[in-house]
Amino acid sequence: MDLKLNISNPEAITYRTEEIAYTILGGIRLEGLDRLRVTIKVEVVNRKFQHYLNNPDIAALAIRQNLDLYSITQTEKLARLIADRLEVGVTAVSKDLSDITNELEKYRLQQIEQQQQEQSKTIKPLTEQERNAATAFLQSKNLLQATNELIGKSGIVGEELNRLIAWLIFTSRKTNKPLHIISMGSSGTGKSHLQEKVSELIPDEDKIEITALTENAFYYFDKAELGHKLILIEDLDGIWSALYPLRELQSKQRISKTVTIKDKNGNTKTIHLKVYGPVCIAGCTTKESIYEDNANRCFLINLDETSEQDERIMHYQRKLSAGKINSDEETKAKQLLQNVQRTLQPVTVINPYAELLQIPKEVFKQRRTNAHYLAFIEVITFYKQYQREQKVHEDTGEVFIETTIEDIAEANELLKQILLRKSDELNGATRNYFEQLKQMLAATQQSAFTNTSIRNQLRIPVSSVKRYHAALLASGMIRKVENRNTRAFYYEIVTAEEYVQLQSSISTALDEALQRLNSSTTAQTKNEPRKTKQIKALEAQPTTV
Repeated sequence: MDLKLNISNPEAITYRTEEIAYTILGGIRLEGLDRLRVTIKVEVVNRKFQHYLNNPDIAALAIRQNLDLYSITQTEKLARLIADRLEVGVTAVSKDLSDITNELEKYRLQQIEQQQQEQSKTIKPLTEQERNAATAFLQSKNLLQATNELIGKSGIVGEELNRLIAWLIFTSRKTNKPLHIISMGSSGTGKSHLQEKVSELIPDEDKIEITALTENAFYYFDKAELGHKLILIEDLDGIWSALYPLRELQSKQRISKTVTIKDKNGNTKTIHLKVYGPVCIAGCTTKESIYEDNANRCFLINLDETSEQDERIMHYQRKLSAGKINSDEETKAKQLLQNVQRTLQPVTVINPYAELLQIPKEVFKQRRTNAHYLAFIEVITFYKQYQREQKVHEDTGEVFIETTIEDIAEANELLKQILLRKSDELNGATRNYFEQLKQMLAATQQSAFTNTSIRNQLRIPVSSVKRYHAALLASGMIRKVENRNTRAFYYEIVTAEEYVQLQSSISTALDEALQRLNSSTTAQTKNEPRKTKQIKALEAQPTTV
């Protein structure tokens, strides 16, 4: 009997012999090559055989069964059932099931190979002109400023600081120590929009976008599938159950899990699932305190919620609706930035000034923040790789580029707000409210306020006002006072200068550290422990390590 495979409908793959038709309902799964689970439908297709004349109803029978074709026990049992129900030979049915298994194996391997080829095709090869343009851009003077301007031309309105920080952190996915970022802000402030727009500047082959995720989903990626990828999570609320493996990926750059499965003989065995990073993770949330364990592994950015930013966005929306936005210019900016990302090559970064750097003492969780600070400086150096001399260690042969004081100065300027947030007792939403409250009281020359007066003047829901005031009372930023005449309560600010003082302290600490670094540059150069030499052959293009 000649078996014929029909895959015209992948959800109903059919196999026909002279007497019987086999249909694989729902197709087959491509993952898990140690099993071949299917739902099979078996029915008679030829009524002319003599043994059906005595019982014509047999031809109308159909058997449906789900099984693992790699299980001898299950296939033998199904063969006997088919032979008994349809009155055919058990040997012939067993051969049919064996042929079906072989054909499905071939089909599955072909599909996997085709899928891999399709994935490889998604990696866009750069033309010589595109590569030259990207390289020329990476050699630009004031590269970070030029990058920020080009990001603006791609269609991102405002958020100049946050968008550049996000771009650099997304770039860190190509290093061995990727950074992570969480966008904070109240509902409707554009957290997801900013993340989405900046991520559009990253090549599609380097990112994975996730809306919802189950607890075990991360463990079933291929071992190297997540390596050096940007994982974009639209809303952290949508992956609540997956936060633990997410933290492990951030900290250890790998996750593992032990599960039990049944082999082809039906025996239970234990296997270990391992998935390796490193990965760069970006997410959005309105609930900073809920994700504290994840947040302290990330850079936290708070969206601009000012009326000026609202007006900038609405002005852009009006121009877009009026057809006055040059979409071609935006597309060209996006393509150039994507090509810039494709042009960056893996290379080791050494910071010869690292031992002289210190973060402000006001910062909470100093150990982890210090590691983030140093890694961010390295990302800036990595991004400027086409402007740096490549060196090699004479003893180990390690190729690297070095951080400059200019890189550190730029990192300090970008991270002042980040470090300020990490030094603040208040979370981002409460701090934004408190500063807005101070401005309103100063403008109206008031010193006392109530829940009702604030709700009316700032147009904030009373539930939010009460929550903010409870946090401010707990931290000692405001106090509750009783009016002796009316017996009613009102609030007063304890000190209006605390945030300005903290901001000044952070800025001064960073500036002083940079001044000390400048003054000790000569000594640091003389005592440089590494013996290096220039590799002239590598000047034209960074070396992949």
